[in-house]
Amino acid sequence: MRIIHDQSCIEEGAAWLGEREPRFAMAYEMAAPLKLRRFPDGYDRLLSSIVSQQVSVAAAETIWRRMEGQGLTTPDAVLAAEDTTLRAVGLSGQKVRYAKALAAEGIDYEGLRGLPTEDVIQKLIHVPGIGRWTAEMYAMTALGHADVFAPADLALQEGVRMLWDLPERPKERALREMAEAWSPWRAVAARILWGYYHVRKDREGVR
Repeated sequence: MRIIHDQSCIEEGAAWLGEREPRFAMAYEMAAPLKLRRFPDGYDRLLSSIVSQQVSVAAAETIWRRMEGQGLTTPDAVLAAEDTTLRAVGLSGQKVRYAKALAAEGIDYEGLRGLPTEDVIQKLIHVPGIGRWTAEMYAMTALGHADVFAPADLALQEGVRMLWDLPERPKERALREMAEAWSPWRAVAARILWGYYHVRKDREGVR
């Protein structure tokens, strides 16, 4: 299983993709250097993904800064906090429930590191608030898996729409099938598409 450790991995994957699909070569040239998008794994990374669900990147960053400022990013702190405290920093009632459910789950984060991508996803998606998009994003950005994609991501869908000049965004299933051709570097394809989205839209599509 290939792990993305540093920028050289991004460059290797981008070169591979560009040789097979000229659109990726063009998008990479426009968006380079790409963000590495590697973050420490653990509870706070999954919690951050929950915060990012169904809100803008700017709103998610604001909420997360408030949570960090009040020390509300660890399982113990979240479980000890009153619901009203968590709502005051910007979490919806549903996200408060998700944050506490995740904190109570007792996930073996270290044990996830050596598992194949699909095993990681299956271990996470049974937790309330952790859907496939969140699990795929965790495998990609926290564990560094090189061959994972998140086709439900709206910025990736829009990036593909623009780069392929499609009349509308591809749906999740269609994009998942499309991305199979980008294996074993699907996570680099995602980074190129996020970078391309940023250049074309002048805003970030993902935290």
